[in-house]
Amino acid sequence: MAIKLGLYDKTLERLGDRIRGLGIEFEMLPFNKEGQFIIEGKVTSPGAVDLDYLWFSADIALDKIQPVAFDLALACRSVGVLQTFNAGLDAPVYKAAADKGIKINNSSAQSVAISEYVLAHVLNVFHPMEESQKLQSDRQWKITPFREIAGTHWIIVGFGPIGKATAHLAKAFGATTTVIRRSPATSEIVDRAGTLTDIGQFLGDADVIVLACPLNAQTAGFANASFFDALKPGCILVNIARGGLVDDAVMIAALDSGQLGTAVLDVFHEEPLPADNPLWSHPKVRVTGHTSFSGSGTRGRWDELFFENIQRYANNAPLLNEVDPKDL
Repeated sequence: MAIKLGLYDKTLERLGDRIRGLGIEFEMLPFNKEGQFIIEGKVTSPGAVDLDYLWFSADIALDKIQPVAFDLALACRSVGVLQTFNAGLDAPVYKAAADKGIKINNSSAQSVAISEYVLAHVLNVFHPMEESQKLQSDRQWKITPFREIAGTHWIIVGFGPIGKATAHLAKAFGATTTVIRRSPATSEIVDRAGTLTDIGQFLGDADVIVLACPLNAQTAGFANASFFDALKPGCILVNIARGGLVDDAVMIAALDSGQLGTAVLDVFHEEPLPADNPLWSHPKVRVTGHTSFSGSGTRGRWDELFFENIQRYANNAPLLNEVDPKDL
């Protein structure tokens, strides 16, 4: 029986030949940017459509039609599996979809890019790049000491694909890693492990803390006053997860006091970050516009994850990145 595959019409145009070449029988059900399916040349409302597999490709994000796609997913008469380009699933649509019995598969395609973003920004804090550039501009020959990652202690909160990729790179540079996860198990790239409830016992050792966990009822606002009070003075905080994990006012106070040395922030409570937000101009804050995912290889990995999973689906094999509804 043909797999009823729902996907954005631009994605079908871009990848249709490759999908058809898989040797799998599909009934292609493309939808447009208005959130309507085009079936045999006719516009069809989602409420009349049953899907085995719905793919939210990166084209949806690039064309900024996420709200349309989200509404469509919930309006379909039935959906078996929803594979999304999102790594974080705090958008309400995903819990609503799971509540309807839809299986959700998120993306690990961003993990390479995000882990490199983390390392690049930590290196930039440790190395006096701006001073070196000024010395070059002034034609001055001067030694510029810098801090090494080797020998530093990193805490990585969350151990999904992004947390794992970050731990791998940190270990490659010679750092010691502590991972905060649901089960306190170690591995080749993890020296110590704990849970969110006992994170306090590790914070005083940390030179770098990376937030890479989901935003949910358990994690919202956990980086609060007690969190920052427990830090080693001068610690670096990197948030590539969600802004809602952090109490911004307390974080700014910690930066002002020196308890927190630098905050590298790619995610915020409100996005885009309003122009009058004090984080833009704080001398110890590095703001980027939710861009840590946008490495040169991310889009290709998004596509490859779909091709791997759709073949697994056709062969009744376990899918990659299936999300436990309890985590939504």
